[in-house]
Amino acid sequence: MELLIGSLIGIFAGGAVAFVIQNVILKNKKQQILKEAELEGENIKKDKLLQAKEKFLKLKEEHEENVKEREKRLQSGEDKFKAREKTLSQKMEEVTRKERDFEKQQNDLDHKVAAIEVKNQELEKIQQKRVAELSRISGLSVDEAKNMMMEALVDEARTGAMAHIKEITEEAKLNANKEARKIVVQTIQRVATEQAVENAVSVFNIESDEVKGRIIGREGRNIRAIEAATGVEIIVDDTPEAIILSCFDPVRREIARLSLHQLVTDGRIHPARIEEVVAKTKKSLEEEIAETGRRTCIDLGIHGLHPELMRMVGRMKYRSSYGQNLLQHSREVANMCAIMATELGLNVKLAKRAGLLHDIGKVPDEEPELPHAILGMKLAEKFGEKPDVCNAIGAHHDEIEMTTLISPIVQVCDAISGARPGARREIVESYIKRIKELENLALSYEGVSNAYAIQAGRELRVLVEAEKVTDLKADELSFTISQRIQTEMTYPGQVKVTVIREKRSVNYAK
Repeated sequence: MELLIGSLIGIFAGGAVAFVIQNVILKNKKQQILKEAELEGENIKKDKLLQAKEKFLKLKEEHEENVKEREKRLQSGEDKFKAREKTLSQKMEEVTRKERDFEKQQNDLDHKVAAIEVKNQELEKIQQKRVAELSRISGLSVDEAKNMMMEALVDEARTGAMAHIKEITEEAKLNANKEARKIVVQTIQRVATEQAVENAVSVFNIESDEVKGRIIGREGRNIRAIEAATGVEIIVDDTPEAIILSCFDPVRREIARLSLHQLVTDGRIHPARIEEVVAKTKKSLEEEIAETGRRTCIDLGIHGLHPELMRMVGRMKYRSSYGQNLLQHSREVANMCAIMATELGLNVKLAKRAGLLHDIGKVPDEEPELPHAILGMKLAEKFGEKPDVCNAIGAHHDEIEMTTLISPIVQVCDAISGARPGARREIVESYIKRIKELENLALSYEGVSNAYAIQAGRELRVLVEAEKVTDLKADELSFTISQRIQTEMTYPGQVKVTVIREKRSVNYAK
């Protein structure tokens, strides 16, 4: 028992010693950690002081630089002020000197005026003496002599004036014709623009002949889809790296050219894609037409034009008159009207406006049976143009009476622009008229959606609506149209009439 108690006492004594030793070690670590923390705090404090000192020195340098810059500006301002003060002093001295010179000149002038008055009095006395002497010699009073002199002078002046008036009148007649010719010649010289005669074909360049096959498609379905969507004949021959687009309507040719360019660039060429691209191109071309009209008005300095008239001006770019581009012709007429109105002292803005719009009746969306001058006048009236402009548009081909001075100017400038050598070709105009008549004849039948004259008018393709026209009716329509063309129209060779009826069933999976 005693041994057990001794063992327990030994164990407890050893644990207490170990606990004391552990406390001593922990206290030493604590003191060491505190010292390290104090040293680290001192180091951080020193770093912060150094940073603060550096920042203070930097701010001090910036402040000194600002102070130097401000002093420099103040010194510069002071120098400018001193220079200005010196200049002002010099000007004041110059003004003082001029005032002294002016006073001296004024005094001299006063003396001269006084001397002149004295001389005038002396001359008046001498004149009175001479008049009295003449009256005594002639036996006439002053009034009688004056009346006789005036009558003689009046008769002489009247005779001279009549001769002079006759001479001036003859000279004016000669000069009027001469000046009129001079104004017209100067106007033509100042607006001498080049005129390119438009053709009925466009060339579409391609990178390689491999693209031709993709454009034609399997069994020619792609090329037929393009022709049906645009109304333009696509001619693919042996010409290297080129395809020819043939159509009398420049708008259709441009739509076909832009559509082909987008299809070839994209690489996806099939009938559905062709119709989608053609529709987008038509919309884009309409926007381009509106932009062309706006830019034309800006270039000519014409403001406040109705948007619909502006769109018609843009459509002129794709129309021709006797082979002459209509937009170029209208711009030329507008510039010549402005020059001629300037020479004659008339309203330049109205003259230029009337010159630009004079052929607006050639580009309406519908083509009623009215002369283009009258139709253009009605359109101008509809869209709020001034009466002077409307009269000039309607009277430039003598359909109505001219009521303003601008009207003959527009008529003369239109004739000058159209009568220049090489400006127009009657053959092209008659050809386009015949092609349009072909298409209008086909469109007059019920169920016809589109009609395109291709191959220079040797073929007429008629697209009909499948719901309204049966196969039997399509055959009958082809025969009827060909008979009407044969009896009502004059044309070289023969015209092939092709009626196309296509049935499509379209649904969407959603």
